[in-house]
Amino acid sequence: MTPERFEVLIDKQMDTCMNVLVHKAAEYATEDRLHNFRAAAAVEGITPRQALAGMMAKHTVSVYDMCRAGDYSLDQWVEKITDSINYLLLLWALVVDEEEGDA
Repeated sequence: MTPERFEVLIDKQMDTCMNVLVHKAAEYATEDRLHNFRAAAAVEGITPRQALAGMMAKHTVSVYDMCRAGDYSLDQWVEKITDSINYLLLLWALVVDEEEGDA
């Protein structure tokens, strides 16, 4: 793959990630983008990071299953990879929020 093609793919993927995150923000309709992780943590008696990790595990397992089976459409790959990237981005936001004391 050429560097140019690689850059185009990454740019397109990051746009997809952003679009999904924006769409989900509107769907959850709360001022706190990390609310679900904090609420899940409270319900489960764990930390928000642990709650996010638990939710992310489902997506990670799905990607592993797809890698093992191998017969999926590009759209299915985009969906699963986007979910995985977005959970890591949400984890990053949660870590920064906690470290800055805004949690």
